Amino acid sequence: MYDIVIVGAGVCGCSIARELSKKQANILVVEKEEDVCCGTSKANSALIHAGYDAKHGTLMAKLNVEGSRLMPQLAKDLDIPYKANGALVVMVNEEDRPALEALYQNGLANGVENLRIIEREELVALEPNISPQAVAALYAPTSAIICPFTLTYALAENAAKNGVTFQFDTLVKDIKPSSHGWKLETNRGSIETKVVVNAAGVHADELHNMVSQDTMTIIPRRGDYFLLDRSCQGFVTRTVFQLPGKLGKGVLVAPTIHGNTLVGPTAIDTEDKDSVATTAEGLDLVRQRSGVALNNIPLNQTITTFAGLRAHEKRHQFFIEEIAPGFVDCAGIESPGLSSSPAIGVMVAQIVTGILSLQDNPHFDGTRKGILNPKNLPVQERNELIKNNPDYGTVVCRCETITQGEIIDAIHRVPGAKSIDGIKRRTRAGMGRCQGGFCSPKVMEILSQELNIPMEEVTKSGGNSKIIVGKNKDIV
Repeated sequence: MYDIVIVGAGVCGCSIARELSKKQANILVVEKEEDVCCGTSKANSALIHAGYDAKHGTLMAKLNVEGSRLMPQLAKDLDIPYKANGALVVMVNEEDRPALEALYQNGLANGVENLRIIEREELVALEPNISPQAVAALYAPTSAIICPFTLTYALAENAAKNGVTFQFDTLVKDIKPSSHGWKLETNRGSIETKVVVNAAGVHADELHNMVSQDTMTIIPRRGDYFLLDRSCQGFVTRTVFQLPGKLGKGVLVAPTIHGNTLVGPTAIDTEDKDSVATTAEGLDLVRQRSGVALNNIPLNQTITTFAGLRAHEKRHQFFIEEIAPGFVDCAGIESPGLSSSPAIGVMVAQIVTGILSLQDNPHFDGTRKGILNPKNLPVQERNELIKNNPDYGTVVCRCETITQGEIIDAIHRVPGAKSIDGIKRRTRAGMGRCQGGFCSPKVMEILSQELNIPMEEVTKSGGNSKIIVGKNKDIV
């Protein structure tokens, strides 16, 4: 019996869990995948939007601006990388100036600070690779970049530190009222709780429709991306958007917090809520549209392509409310969901606190220390660290210079990594130029040793994604 069950361990579910851990309550987060950050939160543009785009007066606009303002302090508290690099929305046709002005006015109405329109001369000074066709741009200095994996893991770790329990590989099949509140039927048995928080991403409509006659339909909207090698670092220093015009909405080009360059996404509606495979059609669309605002994007330096799904609801708004006694929706969270996540956590926690009349947790600690990266230390400190723990002197991933010590740390955190992808997203082992071609076997060995499981049981991303299908000697 729990006070609160949160369904979904994406960035919003984990933000809600952390906020609710400030209260005295018995909280469980259930996730159908094998780890935190396995859905939309793992594949997106990694941006903290300033808040000029969402329609003024909507909950989406309000939470975007509030979340953007909360993010810098949250990043400090949780020891995660964050950089306010700014964003540009580039106009390439003078006839589109009214649309640029409308976007500016919408941003001012939403409360975005330091927003202004800049002309070509200043635009070229800020971004030398800007297109010759660029006329002007909306400049939003408060836009930022972040690592969405690290943010989500940090929120989860801090929630766990403050008493929240996580249960993975748990699919909610049905939800029914019970004498205590709600009964969740899962593939791992029944769970009783007073309050349910629906933060299930692209599957949030399914949970919503189990308890409400006012049905909801979420359409998975796929976004395809190119990720470029760090040798392209500096091609852009700010996030560069295209002003939506006759050629469509366009795509963005942005630096990542780790020095890569991101190009994309598309916006292609699909029916499969679990398919995140890129398509030739989607990638071709990115190629065609990416060169509108910038010259000579080095797509020949691509190290990987990927796709993610956004939880698009046709009304294009956030649905955050109590829709039945003790059942709280956090649904339709598409872009700017990552940016809004801290404010979403606060809002949902306030709703749940009111339902249960929760008291403050006097032992709450809102800080978290990230995984130690030896290469960020001064040489003397690094040498001392390696002397005391030789694992930090054993480089496993050469592309990203990730050591065995970092990987072992990632495994033993709560919640910790249990798969190759779990290690990859927590430490960046396998995210470099060779995309795990060199380090994956060694990462598998470490997972086998630290989790005390045979190599045959090590997976790429949980479930049936096993790497080893048999031993040559046994087959012979």
